Amino acid sequence: MEGEVPVADETQDAAVNPAETPPAPPSAPAVAAPVTPPAALADEAPSFVYALGQIEARFPSLAIEKEYAQVRASTDYAGATDREALIGTISNPENRYLARNMCWVFIIEGLETYILVPRDPRDLELFIDAYRAEPRRDDLDVVIGVRGSVAPPEMCNGLAIPVVVMDLLYSFDRESLISAIPRPESITDKNDAKFRSAAGALFDEITQLADNAGAIDEHRALNYLTVRYPRIYAVTTEQFNRNFSFTGVQVTPSRLSGVRKIVDVVFSYTHRETDVLEKQFVRVDVTEQFPFLVTKMSPYYDR
Repeated sequence: MEGEVPVADETQDAAVNPAETPPAPPSAPAVAAPVTPPAALADEAPSFVYALGQIEARFPSLAIEKEYAQVRASTDYAGATDREALIGTISNPENRYLARNMCWVFIIEGLETYILVPRDPRDLELFIDAYRAEPRRDDLDVVIGVRGSVAPPEMCNGLAIPVVVMDLLYSFDRESLISAIPRPESITDKNDAKFRSAAGALFDEITQLADNAGAIDEHRALNYLTVRYPRIYAVTTEQFNRNFSFTGVQVTPSRLSGVRKIVDVVFSYTHRETDVLEKQFVRVDVTEQFPFLVTKMSPYYDR
């Protein structure tokens, strides 16, 4: 939800509640029925997505674009940007049919990665709220859902990327996330700015990892920790204060995996003078759609 920062307490994975959904809008003349997303095969295990990126709105066809232009012409948007005019138009309950017919694309590191479809039609409001009038590079949307097959050509003007049925979406920006991270008791008020700077540096390192589409277990665990487990930022700050550099993160299957899928997320730190390597790790259960913490962060020793 816009403005909410999903940082949880390190001992409890607090749920993020999306904004209350509004009552059903009044009926409006439909232009075209939205394309039903391709469903996953019944005999296949669901493919979960926990991704960080930005939501964009696209016209799926020329007909929808022309219909939008006609509706927009009935309102004076003098001085407004194109994005402001689009938001103003599809936010109007009388024009909600346009929002239902839009193609909602999820962008990761500048690449069109998924087409999003809300599982509950009432969650369309979350898409509209996430489409920002003045987008910035540090804006971030978190999408949790189930990935289906590649979209048919008619779904989004020929865009051939996987469809994700969205179950949860929340939006925030980098500054809000960093400001909301609880400061450890070991760090004084005087050093708060250094703590925020260190947390921001780690956040940037993780979110800029190559090919992280939030679709494999390793990336889902890492993305979950990035926005839900503040302890990783506290530990990194403590290591910086000890003259260590953050030198990487690795995700491997845990020895505890059995019936459930559990991964070890290992953070590596190297001393800037002696090159001594230290590691800290946390275990995450990624069996189902919503990952959760198995063990808290602690020292890791290679075996």
